[in-house]
Amino acid sequence: MTITLRPGSTVMFTGDSITDCQRRESEDGLGFGYPMRIAGQWGLRHPDRPVTWLNTGTGGHKVSDLEARWQADVLDVRPDVVSILVGVNDMGWHTLDPNGYVITAEEFAAGYERLLAPLADEGTQLILIEPFLLPIDGVIRAGAALVGDKERKEWRTDLDPKIRVVRELARAYGAHLLAADGMFAELAATTELGHWSVDGVHPSPAGHAALAEAWLRLVA
Repeated sequence: MTITLRPGSTVMFTGDSITDCQRRESEDGLGFGYPMRIAGQWGLRHPDRPVTWLNTGTGGHKVSDLEARWQADVLDVRPDVVSILVGVNDMGWHTLDPNGYVITAEEFAAGYERLLAPLADEGTQLILIEPFLLPIDGVIRAGAALVGDKERKEWRTDLDPKIRVVRELARAYGAHLLAADGMFAELAATTELGHWSVDGVHPSPAGHAALAEAWLRLVA
């Protein structure tokens, strides 16, 4: 069953930098990534069904950061649809720092569920975008560190259980799942590495377009 966007619906995108995408520097507050592309395509296809689009993504945020601002940024707005993409900052970016942030899959699941429960109680329609990590080639910079294949394999080992958490929570809460990790794995198999993301985490323009198209397939 697809999500129905009726005239006057309010859709909230939230999460980390992938959703944020410089929203504060954009005229409409949607940023320059997949939320802006979704809003644009919806307006083009459905001029008779205007929708209010909001973006409260914040770069660097983890599931615990979303929880800290959830009431003011999401619940108080009472959106009809909430789309969440979080988890990459709960991944092993931080394993490069021995004193860095570490969260288990169980802790991640508990925090994520605390986001979903009050929305489910209100009957809010939910779209969960699973976190993803694209295959890329060579050494990249993550913050101040240089990262190679060994570190990215460690990230994948850490991220996979958290992807499973998002899938399980989508089933438990009747949410629509955007299986972004699998989608990007399929896309990357047919193109040169780096086409969809230069660092494996942040989408390229083509990557944001792919997210937007997949998201729009979930709504009617």
